[in-house]
Amino acid sequence: MKREETVRQLAVAIYTVNRHAKTATNNRELYSLKNKAIQRLLQLGDAKKIGLHFVENPQLSKQSSTVLVQCSDFLFHTLPEKGDFTSLPHLGAQDQTFRNPQERMNLKTAKELLTDFVGERKAPTTERKKKFVPKRTKVSNTQSFRSSYLDGGK
Repeated sequence: MKREETVRQLAVAIYTVNRHAKTATNNRELYSLKNKAIQRLLQLGDAKKIGLHFVENPQLSKQSSTVLVQCSDFLFHTLPEKGDFTSLPHLGAQDQTFRNPQERMNLKTAKELLTDFVGERKAPTTERKKKFVPKRTKVSNTQSFRSSYLDGGK
């Protein structure tokens, strides 16, 4: 039972990261984290590939496919590998009636959970040091300024 709960928490974290990646301006990091987590779940046997789906709006080609992966009661799409086209059945167009369960998780919590799971924990960053700006010496009005030009060039 403990393992199933952990896998479900990871699935919710992937769902959260995926949801945020769809609207983020810089989504490369989020999609990378999602794909690495799914690959790790597949290696451990906690997720399985179901089949191939057509992509609704292909970018450069007329037709392309994605792999449908099931993890707990969530379904995700990933990029196919070469062997997937021969080993997985093609399911055709995506089923628009199916939706993943509505779950809520903080994005920061989801990212931390997935980076720990994938094993990409970054070293804690130290606070940024303030740039050193040397202090200027104050010039007071009481000091007289002497110019050799005004003194006749001595």
